[in-house]
Amino acid sequence: MRHGDCLDLSLALVCLESAGPEHFAIWVIKAPFPGGYVHYDGKWSVELTQCWVAWQQMFASHPQPHLPVLHEPFNIKDAFQLSNADETVPQSYSGRLMQELGVQLWRWLLQGPVRNTFAQSWGMAQGQRGILRLRFDIRDPNLIPLPWEVMQPAPGKPAIALNQNILFSRTTSDVDPLSLVPTQDQLRILLVLGQSSHPQTGDLEPLNLQQEAELLAQVINPTVKETSHGDNRSSDRVAIEINTLIQPTPVQLIRTLESGRYNIFFYAGHGMPGPDGGLLFLHPQATLNGTELAQVLVRTQVTLALFNACWGAYPEQQEQTAIARSSLAEVLIHHGVPAVVGMRDAIADQEALTFIQHFTTALSKRLTVDHAMAVARQQLLTLYKFNQPAWTLPILYMHPDFDGELVNPIPDGITELPTILPEGGKRQVMPLAMVRSVVERDRIWSIQGGLMRVGRRPDNDLVIQERWVSQNHSEIFYRDTATQATETNYFLRDFSRFGTFIAIPNQDWMLVHHHEVRLIPGTKLKFGSIQGQELEFWIGD
Repeated sequence: MRHGDCLDLSLALVCLESAGPEHFAIWVIKAPFPGGYVHYDGKWSVELTQCWVAWQQMFASHPQPHLPVLHEPFNIKDAFQLSNADETVPQSYSGRLMQELGVQLWRWLLQGPVRNTFAQSWGMAQGQRGILRLRFDIRDPNLIPLPWEVMQPAPGKPAIALNQNILFSRTTSDVDPLSLVPTQDQLRILLVLGQSSHPQTGDLEPLNLQQEAELLAQVINPTVKETSHGDNRSSDRVAIEINTLIQPTPVQLIRTLESGRYNIFFYAGHGMPGPDGGLLFLHPQATLNGTELAQVLVRTQVTLALFNACWGAYPEQQEQTAIARSSLAEVLIHHGVPAVVGMRDAIADQEALTFIQHFTTALSKRLTVDHAMAVARQQLLTLYKFNQPAWTLPILYMHPDFDGELVNPIPDGITELPTILPEGGKRQVMPLAMVRSVVERDRIWSIQGGLMRVGRRPDNDLVIQERWVSQNHSEIFYRDTATQATETNYFLRDFSRFGTFIAIPNQDWMLVHHHEVRLIPGTKLKFGSIQGQELEFWIGD
């Protein structure tokens, strides 16, 4: 899959307090087609609350706040009914409960015109042989603890977080702008081990942290390669470099992040929820809260923050009510970190190691972050079964402007156009052409083979990492035609979101959007925005 072959669909959910605690607005905040921006007012049902309470009794390590629609006490065994179960297939109660909650959440969230937008978006992605990227902004903090990742359209259908053709993540629209984070050709991981138990227990060192660090490093980057099993694709993988800090002070952590170009920050240790993103217990005498961590991660351009702790995606509670935007994952995304993975609940050590191994392996194969999450979840499900909560525990939050790219995709190479013979059969010599920076005159990009592809994706011939530049923005190409000697045969074709600005010598800037225009020597170019870097097209040495 090419990273650019994704259609984006984003949904938001908020409580309509003026109508009552059981009324919620569900609307589309981003759609791949103009008519897709719809909304629907849904009413939360007592049956859905009962199903959620039953799910907690079966799977949760500690009780969550109850949802607002529970008008009277009930006996869970009498009230909870498993609907649409296929009685011909033997199934455990836990498996049926997992499936029932997933079906009910899907039917409640995707209803009315929102369901139609989802269906049309999914149909467009399938028609283009691409992928639908679905992001979910949960603006009622009391609904964050629900395992929305288990949503499935019908019994027997895959859950949304397991589907590699629908990449699911949570998000928040209350964010700082996404800083430009350049992709790299390797995984550079800062592995931080903090305190492995809560300071209040009095047992600060139940494990050998150095031994634990070595185990984690071995899990992330195993010495045994898959090529020993006949897999010849290891050349497509990127290298993994790991630097370890054991119980650092905040100063040591910050200096290490600032001195290295890390794209993954990985924390394993203890912490606790809090209104400002919770606390990381780095050192017996030092803690760091989520807001403080966010500042250094954004400044040092870390792309992905991964937390092997049971509270990373869990909001702080106050009088059995969740505090909005208080989970560590939400705080980091709010400040501009592109992607965060945290745990929704407590996770067993072996389950965590399995997830980390398969997640980082998928990233090393150049998959996007949300694609790698789906792969790792599938491995958890295979090993620990659908009717166990392991595969539902890792939660991915992605910034609404982040495209999921952590490392460079595999280059496709440069497409060279054949020399075209015009009428009469006389071969024309293709003149040498180039694009160069107006500010830095020594920065020159030659147009090889009569074609230059321009965009943010690293496999373009001219890569421009500016937020207004599309993944595949435009192309400059040579067309051999019978023209006058005073004209050139180089053209610019735009197929971007915001267009390309050009300025022919002695003329003002004009916008080229979804059409092509002939280029002459000295033409100025700005891709995506008039504020973009200024380039110019030239022919000759």
